[in-house]
Amino acid sequence: MNEQNPVTTGRTATWAMEQLVQALAEKGITAADPPVRLATLDEVPAADLADVPESYAVLRVDDEIVVVSNDEIGLRCGVLELADRVAAGEDLAGTTPFAEQPAVPVRGVVRSFSSVDEDSPWFHDRRFWTEYLTWLAASRFNRFHLALGMQYNYGADRHGATDNYLCFVYPFLFDVDGYEVQAEGVGADEQKRNLDTLRFIAAESKRRGLKFQLGLWNHAYDYGRDSVHRYPITGIGPETHAEYCKAGIAKLLTECPDIDGLTFRVHYEGGIPDDKHEIFWRAVFEGANSVGRPLEVDMHAKGVDQALLDAVDLPNLSPVLSAKYWAEHVGLPYHQASIRAKETAKPIPPGHELKGITEFSRRFTRYGYGDFLREDRTVDLMFRVWPGTQKLLAWGDPAIAAGYGRLSTFGGSRGVDFCEPLFFKGRKGSGEPGKRDPYVREDLRLSDNREWTKYRYGYLLWGRLLYNPDAEPETWRRHLRATYGEAAAHVEDALSPLSRILPLVTVVHGVGGSNNGYWPEVYLNLPISSRVESPHYAADTDPPVNWGGVSPFDPTTFYAIDEYVAALASGSVSAKYTPLEVAAWIERLVDDGQQALDRARETADESDAQVRRVLIDLEILVRMGRFFAGKFRAAVDYSIYRTTKQVSALESAVEACQAARDAYAEIPGIVDGVYQPDLRFGIETSEHGHWEDRIPAIDADLAALEEELKEATGTQQVTQLAQAPARPATAGVDHKVPASFDRGKPVTLSLDVVEPDVIGATLHYRHVDQSKPWQQVPMELSGQTLSGTIDSEYTSSTYPLMYFFSVQHRTGGQALYPGLAADLSNQPYVVLGSSTVTG
Repeated sequence: MNEQNPVTTGRTATWAMEQLVQALAEKGITAADPPVRLATLDEVPAADLADVPESYAVLRVDDEIVVVSNDEIGLRCGVLELADRVAAGEDLAGTTPFAEQPAVPVRGVVRSFSSVDEDSPWFHDRRFWTEYLTWLAASRFNRFHLALGMQYNYGADRHGATDNYLCFVYPFLFDVDGYEVQAEGVGADEQKRNLDTLRFIAAESKRRGLKFQLGLWNHAYDYGRDSVHRYPITGIGPETHAEYCKAGIAKLLTECPDIDGLTFRVHYEGGIPDDKHEIFWRAVFEGANSVGRPLEVDMHAKGVDQALLDAVDLPNLSPVLSAKYWAEHVGLPYHQASIRAKETAKPIPPGHELKGITEFSRRFTRYGYGDFLREDRTVDLMFRVWPGTQKLLAWGDPAIAAGYGRLSTFGGSRGVDFCEPLFFKGRKGSGEPGKRDPYVREDLRLSDNREWTKYRYGYLLWGRLLYNPDAEPETWRRHLRATYGEAAAHVEDALSPLSRILPLVTVVHGVGGSNNGYWPEVYLNLPISSRVESPHYAADTDPPVNWGGVSPFDPTTFYAIDEYVAALASGSVSAKYTPLEVAAWIERLVDDGQQALDRARETADESDAQVRRVLIDLEILVRMGRFFAGKFRAAVDYSIYRTTKQVSALESAVEACQAARDAYAEIPGIVDGVYQPDLRFGIETSEHGHWEDRIPAIDADLAALEEELKEATGTQQVTQLAQAPARPATAGVDHKVPASFDRGKPVTLSLDVVEPDVIGATLHYRHVDQSKPWQQVPMELSGQTLSGTIDSEYTSSTYPLMYFFSVQHRTGGQALYPGLAADLSNQPYVVLGSSTVTG
């Protein structure tokens, strides 16, 4: 090793080599044979190394293995790959050359401190941090985001705040000269302990090559409303708020030099009213800038306007906007082709200045990338995957993880932060001492702050496949074999399809964008029957508030249920995916998962606690899949009945709803005495509870359908709906994507017809701007080519274009092109940049 090279001798490279030495020692090997050496490209110019940061190559040079990279993260990736192979029992002597490069520049994990009762133990547990951060590094993440104050939404939480520990962070860490601001009950010793812990976390993150991002999601010192703070903040008022925070952020960055960046929630839910928000934030940004070192300032994109972008324009600050990927949930890997109609911009009503920008004039920034992806933008954008869909159960689908690896850089964005499992556990004052571990059964409990270890496989898939979506399966199968033994392949084959179900349900059943109100994993029932009211969901979905009226989160690609039935009635079914197709997909995933689960049970060593945990979760996911498939089918049948008065359709709805109910009702028996009877991720109805709690509402809906059927029996049918033409097996066309388009010039897009049944197509297009609607133009057939043109006025824009085709067949069926692949993990449209950028 060249002692003069700061890359090969830096703290991350040194730490990585220590991990390799440790892996060898655990196998009884005192020194690597052949020896491993670190080098940069100027030292080993023959290395096949991509000119991309964090790339690496592993070579055989004479009698050595040489790991080559031009940065420490690349060296870390290569060395830890070797350590992983050693741990799996492989002989380094058999190492052949290989190289990799990252697909996604930012690959982050977010952990939230949400409860003083449940989170303080892990926060101060240095053994936990050592193990946890090591696993993140080995999984090839390169950023760790510790989120403080994320658990409350100022101005949006109906009951204010109680557990405000570390929410308004500064007085919990230190005193600020010139101010008498205190968190009552927090003395100097506790402040010092908190600050020392924060320094430790930052330093250990950096040592492992993880950029340390500190999230300060709240800047309100008093949540108002009915708040009874456990740690009241004193000595501050409106007149000193901004200047205190300016001084506080400067001191924080000085006291904790390993902070690489700061994440701020800059809209009203972070405690600062939208009206004139740039004044407060300019003071905070000036405080950060005054420290004199480069810092990334990650602004949560919701509600960001030009005034905020101007406020952060300071020499030491690199601003980044972080948008939500699929609202506050985990969806399929592609980005929604359109947002719900509910998310469009609206005029600001008088008296709503607190949230005017976020909720009204720029509402379209709440749950997606909004209008931030112009090609001439001056601020980078990245994504954050929120924890609404699945908080608790095991997850593991290489197809979806690889899809995120391919699509997290959508529109030239930088990458993604993932909110980890158990996120928001104990949120909003719902936490209790000793309740972080969700298990109550003694043989399944994960004590000593090791709850995260249940999810090692999920972390590994996300990190490795964000780094390289084409990674060899052996990348994760080594871990599966070490964890599940002979059942490893079957566990993989069960988890993969079953893990795809809830992201699919989330995309199609967009009943609530907020994770506060919609938790598909422990689903709070939305009724199918129009006779049952559901006030819970009324705030975040348009009427009618039942299954038939719910918009998908992507209404361009998927039909809502009533919308689909109306199209059936009018004979105008388009190429969008129907709820019956979604039900069939879920049923296929359940069948595949159930068969693999049966095989896993035959081979699994159920004396192992982790094996038992994953088998239980797989059983739950099977029932959840059957439940949602049944609900989709029942809701379509009910909508048909409401449209036609066809009693047989109502009979089918009752039958499908009964089957869904029966599947869901099996879950409490599976988890009896396994999980906490009240899984508390917050105080709202759908943020806590148990599967058993949800059954009465499901039963009430079923009873209402049965009553309606009883009344309808013997009545006369009004109309009969024709069946929709079947979707063609293939689109029947090919398309060559142009290299780019020229701004201000028309762009013609063509399809080659490869199947004689194709009789026409429509080109759908828009700017990569979620505030704008889709346009469409019929395509003209000439010989075996269909062509459609986007006019020059539309291409006179600084936005990239996105487009897809709906293809008509002679049978009357239609297909989407490119559409969704069988694994649901691709992008069903094309994104095309301009020659101004690509040239």
